Amino acid sequence: MASGKQSPRQKMINLMYLVFIAMMALNMSKEVLTAFGIMNEKLDKTASTYTERNSALMAGLATKAEEQPGKYTSIKKDADRIHELSTDLAQYIEGIKKELITSVEDPTDYEEMDKSNVMDEMFFASGRISPKGEEFLNKIQQYREGVSEILNSRYNTIAQKVNVQQEFATEPQNVEGAKIPWLQYKFEGFPLIASITQLTQIQADVKSTESEILSSMFSGQLQSDVSLTNYQAIVVPDKTAFFSGENFKGKVVLGRVDKTLQFENVIINGKKVESTEAGQVMLNFPAGNVGEQKITGELQFQEGDSIVKIPVSSSYAVIPKPNSAVISADKMNVVYRGVQNPMTISIPGVGNVSANAPGLRPASGAGSYVMDVTTLQAREVTINVSGKLPGGETVSDSKTFRVKDIPRPVGTIRGEDGSVSMQRNSLEIANVGATLPDFDFDLKLNVTGFKFKVPGQPTIIVNGSRLDDRAKSALRRAGRGESVQIYDIEAQLAGNSSYKLKKVAPVVIELTN
Repeated sequence: MASGKQSPRQKMINLMYLVFIAMMALNMSKEVLTAFGIMNEKLDKTASTYTERNSALMAGLATKAEEQPGKYTSIKKDADRIHELSTDLAQYIEGIKKELITSVEDPTDYEEMDKSNVMDEMFFASGRISPKGEEFLNKIQQYREGVSEILNSRYNTIAQKVNVQQEFATEPQNVEGAKIPWLQYKFEGFPLIASITQLTQIQADVKSTESEILSSMFSGQLQSDVSLTNYQAIVVPDKTAFFSGENFKGKVVLGRVDKTLQFENVIINGKKVESTEAGQVMLNFPAGNVGEQKITGELQFQEGDSIVKIPVSSSYAVIPKPNSAVISADKMNVVYRGVQNPMTISIPGVGNVSANAPGLRPASGAGSYVMDVTTLQAREVTINVSGKLPGGETVSDSKTFRVKDIPRPVGTIRGEDGSVSMQRNSLEIANVGATLPDFDFDLKLNVTGFKFKVPGQPTIIVNGSRLDDRAKSALRRAGRGESVQIYDIEAQLAGNSSYKLKKVAPVVIELTN
């Protein structure tokens, strides 16, 4: 029977059981049989209590595994296996008990459960252990070896505390110099109710052992979590960057702040820091010259009989105090009418800035803006920017951008512009288009009409982006090597048809057949 740290109630039950075993050598009375039955009921309740407790522990481990998989996933896996082994053995024993109880008419009449023949026939045959008895022993061995393997491989402290090999040993017993098989020593010749109680005791031992292991796993990791050696020192500045001439302000904390924590010594940049409060080290020293500055040192604290040292290593940037805003147009220092001009506006060291100008509005993302100057008649536009430094000082600046129209588009046929050589049949089915070569914006232009001129024939006005029947008829009358012209191409901005583009350059096609 598993021992471990048993409650006074459990110790009393075990003592009663030993007394009852001793009394069985005598002519057992009906009252003793009833007492066994009552003890069996109590053991059943004890096992049920442990079952509920184990379920709660498993649920707690499952939650921890979801919250902190790096720490608890492997523990949860081992706990699942131990729970599986314990449940398998407990359920197997429960099946044996049900089979034994079916041999009596009234399972609550303990005084009638005084015979040993039912149990003896199940576990023994012709003076030897029966196959059923061997199966019972194998089940205990599987549980014992399975749990021991898990504990010995990864949980040495728990293995020393819960000696499963000893508590669930099935080695022969030494009785008056003679070796008696464990199964015979425990079950042969005993009244049925005593054997059932013994089986229930094993179930309770399995559940209590499982409970002790699971709680030790859980509490062991929690103790590891709160151990200060598992934490790193973190430097937390009051802001991400400091201006030249300012003092650096911030604090050094551990990953888990413990307000009761007392440091033995704090050394930062070679100097002892005395300002500590609520488990935090308060820093206040000159920020230094412009550029990246290092913070090094260590935190020293008492843990047990030794001094534990946690290294401090961090850095921060010192930048010049700004006296102007940084404003850049994502498409050069020019803004165009007819398009949404993306802008990036910021002031170094300032989190929030305000910017205003005709057609300027915020876009998604920090410092992102869009500027629409389609209706602006002026040739220049000025953007004014202001912001407050952490100390409350206001800085402001402005910048002027040129306002330009979208450049002149050029006509295309089959995606080619200028002078193009084509076969007559290819021209008949080709699309007339317009493009903005070398323009910084990727704009789509829709062609709605154009004029088509064949030498020696009248000009044909075409609606749409392909030659119509009249234009094709004129094309068929053109000679080989002649050049036809597509001009006065009417094009619009896709999505902004109200903007009037400049006149589209024509395209000339030399017929190759």
